[in-house]
Amino acid sequence: MGEHYVDVTHVLCGFSKGLISDLDSLLPAASVLVVEDEYVSAARDVPRRIVNHPCVAGVVHAPVQNEQEPARVVRAVSRPRHIRAVVPATEYGVVAAAALADAWGLPGAGTPAAAILRDKAALRAHADSAGLPQPRWQPAEGVADVVAFRAAHGGRCVLKPADRQASLGVRLLDADDDAALAWVGTTTADEPRMRARDTGAGRFLVEERLCGPEVSVECLVDGGELLFLNITEKLLHPGPSPVELGHVVPASLPPEVTGELHRLMRLLVTSTGFGSGVLHAEWILVDGVRPHLVECAGRLPGDSIDLLIDLAYGGRIVADLLAVLAEGDPPTRGPALAGAAIRFLSAQPGVVRTVTGLTESRAAEGVREVDLAAEPGTVVKEVTSSWDRIGHLLATGTTGADAGRNAAAAAGLIEVRTS
Repeated sequence: MGEHYVDVTHVLCGFSKGLISDLDSLLPAASVLVVEDEYVSAARDVPRRIVNHPCVAGVVHAPVQNEQEPARVVRAVSRPRHIRAVVPATEYGVVAAAALADAWGLPGAGTPAAAILRDKAALRAHADSAGLPQPRWQPAEGVADVVAFRAAHGGRCVLKPADRQASLGVRLLDADDDAALAWVGTTTADEPRMRARDTGAGRFLVEERLCGPEVSVECLVDGGELLFLNITEKLLHPGPSPVELGHVVPASLPPEVTGELHRLMRLLVTSTGFGSGVLHAEWILVDGVRPHLVECAGRLPGDSIDLLIDLAYGGRIVADLLAVLAEGDPPTRGPALAGAAIRFLSAQPGVVRTVTGLTESRAAEGVREVDLAAEPGTVVKEVTSSWDRIGHLLATGTTGADAGRNAAAAAGLIEVRTS
């Protein structure tokens, strides 16, 4: 590994600036090694971006995103002498992290479970066999598959890639929507700076379109045992692309729905054989009460949900993840002490002319943070994935519902005008 990596205790699979910033306050200097695909490392300028993070010892290039042959990343990365934990830092690093942890005898998701979670078609097939409620579905190889499936399921459907993130390429189709146009949009959706060049041809699914509120469930798992579970209320942008508009922690749900989500998460953990780590599972509550699985990730949640959990429950979910991955003392967490919410900011597509209300928004009740990337002259795109949002606002309150109201009110003070 080189003499300058002798103090490495933690390996991150994939580059996440947010996670590394968290680790700066939790781990010693030069204790973290970032393992990333060489092309992605260059495209995202990783060597330069890690320089100002004391915890990072360096970056090693390896085929992190070759999920079909995880043994390649194991061969490419030598085991650090003092390694304690391997952490999946991105969606595309989940399988590599599990493979390295397995090879080095450390806790982790387990390579078979990680492979299921990283492939939406594999997860659908697994959920069918395990008795997990979910939409009806099938693989889609062309427009004809989409048209036939939609006709057989009430004239509506969902089209999505099997292996992307951040709602990229997901399309909601009604009976009159152009299936050929949707197919082009889904199959060409990409994030070239995030994806290695040799990840193979894309695969796609068409699914039954269910109606109901959406939630996500975040679980801390230690050796197959659920140590902590949070339920997040999700708000979605209207339109054909189901991109999150906001999140509220904790969600306010009837006790019977909360209990059923606990049962289903335990079933998901046991049936996949998931070992240790964090799960972030998304569910649609059909008729408001019957959870159906949308998808599940074997990593920390995105969209600042980890920060919302910290604000609502206290403690640090990242520190708890490190504890279960390093065989430390099992963390203990109680019920939520407060509420936290995030609202993502958007505007009509076009060139930004004016931005107003930022000062008033920052002074509004419960607001903890306002971040807006748009300014006069910025080009605003249509929101088709999480990467298209132009900012966010974070607020707290005495309960999740209270925090959600504070966030919505403060976001309503900001106006971004485009032309």
